[in-house]
Amino acid sequence: METGKISVQTENIFPIIKKFLYSDQEIFLRELVSNAVDATTKVKTLAAVGELNSELGSTTIEIKLDKDAKTLTISDRGIGMSEEEVKKYLNQVAFSSAAEFLDKYKNDASIIGHFGLGFYSAFMVAHQVEVITKSYQDTPAVKWTCDGNPEYTISPAERAERGTDIILHIADDATEYLEESRISELLNKYCKFLPVEIKFGTKTETTYEGEGDDQKEIKTEVDNIINNPNPIWKKKPSELTDADYQNFYRELHPFSPTPLFWIHLNIDYPFNLTGILYFPKLTNNIDPQKSKIQLYSNQVYVTDEVKDIVPEFLTMLHGVIDSPDIPLNVSRSYLQADANVKKITSYITKKVAEKLESIYKEDRKAFEEKWTDIGIFIKYGMITEEKFYDRVEKFALFKNVDNEYFTIEEYKEKIKANQTNKYDKITCIYANNVKDQYSYIQQAKNHQYDVLVFDHIIDNHFMQQLEYKVDGINFVRVDSNTVDQLVQKDQNLESVLSDSEKEVVKGLFSVAIDPSSGGSVELKALSPQDLPVVITRPEFMRRMKEMQMMQGMGGMDFPDSYQLVVNTNHPLIAQKLLQMTDESRKTDYVDHLTKLAMLNQNMLSGEDLSKFVQKSIHMMEQA
Repeated sequence: METGKISVQTENIFPIIKKFLYSDQEIFLRELVSNAVDATTKVKTLAAVGELNSELGSTTIEIKLDKDAKTLTISDRGIGMSEEEVKKYLNQVAFSSAAEFLDKYKNDASIIGHFGLGFYSAFMVAHQVEVITKSYQDTPAVKWTCDGNPEYTISPAERAERGTDIILHIADDATEYLEESRISELLNKYCKFLPVEIKFGTKTETTYEGEGDDQKEIKTEVDNIINNPNPIWKKKPSELTDADYQNFYRELHPFSPTPLFWIHLNIDYPFNLTGILYFPKLTNNIDPQKSKIQLYSNQVYVTDEVKDIVPEFLTMLHGVIDSPDIPLNVSRSYLQADANVKKITSYITKKVAEKLESIYKEDRKAFEEKWTDIGIFIKYGMITEEKFYDRVEKFALFKNVDNEYFTIEEYKEKIKANQTNKYDKITCIYANNVKDQYSYIQQAKNHQYDVLVFDHIIDNHFMQQLEYKVDGINFVRVDSNTVDQLVQKDQNLESVLSDSEKEVVKGLFSVAIDPSSGGSVELKALSPQDLPVVITRPEFMRRMKEMQMMQGMGGMDFPDSYQLVVNTNHPLIAQKLLQMTDESRKTDYVDHLTKLAMLNQNMLSGEDLSKFVQKSIHMMEQA
C-alpha cells in the first residue's frame, strides 16, 4: 500500500478561483470589505484585552475610487500584517488568519472570514492587485503585488499608520466598478450593516447660524458613512421602542406600508441567531414576495433567497435573519444542507406561532381587526406546515357575513343545532363573493343558516385541509345547491305539480339552456317563498375545476357544470307558466326566468346581456 499527499499547483487552481469560486463577480467588494472588517475587529479585540501598545484611534474603513488611474482602494486601520504574515497569508491559498486568531481569542472576537479565499476574489475584476500593509507591532510596511498569476513581488513600502490598503487596478472588462453609482449600489447591498463604519466619499451637510434676517446657511463637507454598524436586531428588545422597529422597517423597505407587528428573534443555544421578522399588510396575492427577508452572517449580507432556512409560508414576511451558525458554501453565496438549518427553521416557525398566539390572547379584538391580513398568512402556514397547523389551529378564525369572528371550535358550537346534516356532520356554508352571492346568502339566512366568508384564492385549499383534519365538518358554497339541500336533511316538500306537468316544465326549460354550456335542468319542490329558478354549481365539480385552474393541471379536463333548478312550487311556475296558452309567450317567459337566474350567477355578459336588457325593456313597454 502506498500513501501520499495530493499536490495542488497554484497555476492550475488560480484560474478556477478567479472564474468559478464566486457565483457573482460583484461579490468581490463584499469579500474585501469583510476582510477589512475582520482586520479592524482583531485590532479592537487586542485593544480590549490590553495587547495593543498604541492608541486605537479611528477604525473607519474607507473606499476610494480613482477613475483616472482606474483603481479602487479598500483601506482599513486594522491589525495589519508584517512581511512574514504577508508571505504566510497571501501566498498560501485557503490559509485563513481568522482560524488562528479565533483559536486564541474565541471569547472576545466575532470574525467573518473562515476560508482564506475571499481576498482572491479581487482578481475577478482586477488585472493587478497591490497590498500595502503595516502591522500593529510596528514592523516596517511592505507592499505585495500580483497580476493574477502565481508570481508575486514583495518590496518595502511607505505607510505611517497600522492597517492595510488593497489597491485594485480594474481590468478592461470590469470598468463598471469604476462608476461611483455602481460601488454605492454594492456597498448598500452587501455592506449596509457591517459592524465597522465604512466611508465612501463625502457629503454636504447644511446648518444654520444666527436668527431672522441675519441667519446664514453653512454648508460643510463631511464623511459619507454608508452603513449602520449597530442595526437594531443586534440589540435587546428591552432597549427598543415601537418607533425604533418601525424606523428600521422603513430603512429596509422605504416604500412599504407600516407593518402590522414584528417578532424579534434572539437565541444563543443550540445555535446563534438574531433577527427581526415583520408582518406586512398583504394583498390578495399569496405568492411569496421575493427579496423581502435578507440573510446575514455576522452582519454580512449573504442572500435574499431564504427558502432553505425559512418555510415557504414565512417568506411572505419581511425582515432580516443573522446567524454565524448557518452553513454557507465557501463563497458565502448560498446555504448548504445541514442539521442546523432544520433546527433554525423549526425555531423560527415556533416563534412566529407564539407571537400570533400572544396577540390573540392579549387582545382578541385587535387580532380580529388584523385577520384580513394575517389570516392569509395563517391559512397558508396551516396548509403547508404540519407543526404550524398544530400550534395555531386553536386560534385560527372564521368570519361570517355579519362580520363576526369565531374560532373553529366556537363556530362548530354555534351552528351545530341547525346545520348538522343527516350524516351527523356540521355543514359550514360559505360565500366567496358576498356582493355577487347576495340573494343566495339571504335565502340561507331566511332558513336560519349562518354563512361564512371565504373569499381568498387560498381558501379552497384551506377548507379541504380542515375537512381532512377536523372531525365532523364539511364546507359547501352558498350557491352549490338549493337552499333546502345546503344542509342535507331527511326533509322533502311535496310538489304541487303532477308528473305530466313536470315533464312539460322540464321540456320548456331544457330548450332554454345551451346544451354545450355544461348545464342541466332539475325540478325541485321548494318553498313557494324561494326563487322560482336558481342556478347552482355542484361543490365537488366546482372545486376540482377551480383547483385545476389554480395549479395549471394538465391531462384532466373538468367541464363547466351547473344545474338550472326550477322550483315547482313557486306560483310563477305552478300557476302562471302552466296556465299560458300562447307557446311563443311561454318560450319567452321561460327564457326570461332562465336569464334572470344566469344574471344572478354573473353568467350573462357581452351580447347576451345586451339582448336580455333590450328584451326586458320591450317587455316593460308591452306591460
